[in-house]
Order: sequence, then structure tokens, then C-alpha cells
Amino acid sequence: MSKSIAVSEFVRRSVALTALLGASVAVMGAQTSTATSPAVVATPQFSSSMSADDATTTAPDAAASGATTQIASNALHLNLFGNAMQYGGRQSYGRPRYRGSNTNADGSPKWDFYVGGGIAIPVQDTSKNFTDSWGLQAGGGRMFSRKLGVNLEFDYDKFGMTGYSISDYLYTNTGSTDNSSYGLDGNAHVMSLSVQPIFVLRSGEGIGAYITGGAGFYHKVSNFTLPSTQTYCDYSGYCYQYSGNAVIDHYTSNAPGFDGGFGVTYKFSRFSNQMLYAEARYVFVDNSVKSGVTDANYTTYTGNNYFPANSLHTTYFPIKFGLRF
Repeated sequence: MSKSIAVSEFVRRSVALTALLGASVAVMGAQTSTATSPAVVATPQFSSSMSADDATTTAPDAAASGATTQIASNALHLNLFGNAMQYGGRQSYGRPRYRGSNTNADGSPKWDFYVGGGIAIPVQDTSKNFTDSWGLQAGGGRMFSRKLGVNLEFDYDKFGMTGYSISDYLYTNTGSTDNSSYGLDGNAHVMSLSVQPIFVLRSGEGIGAYITGGAGFYHKVSNFTLPSTQTYCDYSGYCYQYSGNAVIDHYTSNAPGFDGGFGVTYKFSRFSNQMLYAEARYVFVDNSVKSGVTDANYTTYTGNNYFPANSLHTTYFPIKFGLRF
């Protein structure tokens, strides 16, 4: 009897344990199913203005789940678009302007340099004493914009001497006008240092134009020469003789001067700062008559001023060609 009771107790406990294990397995299966169900979508974190509640929707069926996925995708797209707008994205730009330490606000260079040469043509009364010859020019300065600037300029303009000047000098010096026995010759030059404002009328690729004019200090020199035999010795002590014109007399005059003119340029490309230029100016030097001249017609002289024409007003046209950069 007691043996039957023991068997029954063992069966009852086994059934209870089996039921408990089955319930545990069912609970674990339900939790696993809930975690992996497509109806629940993890809420993404967005930096845009859309909230997590707007981006996440729980639906009981597959259709609602697909709609939730689409909403999340759209929100992600908006977020990426917003970030692109925040950090630049694709934008359109106008023509770039590069500005450095050597560039103005309008993109033009701050500095202007030029060098050239050409001819010097005396006019008015100056043409009675001097003949055409050659000249050199160099300058540079500050450009405040594409249109306006100011330069400091050095010019050297050389002239020949007319027969009238040589005869006049010879007559006042010796009382003779016959130069055949003397071989007298002469030349003159004007050196100047001036301030030259410049205004650009047209710039860019191809043909350009500008006007310029200024004032400065002018140094005028007239030389008279005679053929002579001269001696030259080199560093080793060897000496030899040669024939040449030696300066026998010269006259100087310092005065303020003024000029104005017009120039044209040719620029190789709009990206280049180099350009060819050609310009013509009118120069007036306000020389003053020196002592030694006793009348307004310069016909009576005292002292040693045998060439009073060097002290007369000087007017000429310098025409120069060169390179600006």
C-alpha cells in the first residue's frame, strides 16, 4: 500500500515540474518574438527638428510597419539635407576675386612699374637751339584702384645742337661765325624726377588707354665740344691715344617743370599684368634767365654766359614706348 502511494507522489511531482518548465519556455519564446518583431522599429536619433515621436510609429501589421520605415527614411533624408545646407552643400559662386597683400579691393594690382624709351622732339623756341634725339623713362608707384594711381618717374631726354646755337655760341665767345676752322659741336640733355598721377580710361584684355600728368624737378645741361686727341691708360699702365670730342664748356639750369599726356596700352590677356605702352606728352620747364644777359633780346652779354639759350624756357614732346608690369 505504501509503495503505491510513493509511486503516485513521484508521478504528481514530475507532472508539476514538466508544467513549470513548459511555462518558462513559453514565456521566453514570447519575449524573443517581441524583441524581433518588425512591427517595432528602434527610434533613430536625428539632429533635425523632427522629434523621435514623429519618426517612430508602432503598427500592428506589416503595412503599418512599412509606412513607419518610409517615415524614418524620409526623416533621415531631411536630416542629411539639413546638414548639407548647414555646412554649405552645393552652392553657386560668382566670379572669384583674389585679394592679397599686393591687391586692391577690386582685384587690381597695388603697384605699377614701367620702363621705356623713345624720342624727344623740341618745339617752339626750344627747336631753334636743339634738335630731335632720344630719351629714356622709368617709373613706379601705387595704384589705389583699377582706375587711379600715382607714380614717381625718372626721365632722361637728350638733344642735339642746331647750327644756329653753335654759331651763336661761337660769335659771343670769339666774335666769329666761321666754324670750319674750329670743328665745334654740342649737345644738351634734360634729366627730371617728377610725380605723375595716372587715370586709366580703359583697361582689360587688348587695347587700353590712360591719361597722365604731373610736376617735378628738371635739370638742363648744354655741352660744347671740340675734337681732341686724348690719352687712355689701362690698369696695367699701358697707355694709348685716340681722337674724340672733349667738352670744353657747359651750362646748367635747374627749374620746376610740368607735363601732361595721353597713352595707350596693349594687354596680352586679362589674366596678365604685363602690357605694352606708347605715350606722348608735352613738357614745359620754367627756366629762368641767368645773369650775363643785359637785354630781353639776348644780344648783349656780360660775364661768361656765352650761351644764354640754356636759361630760356624749355618745351618739348617726349614720345616713349615700353613695358608696364
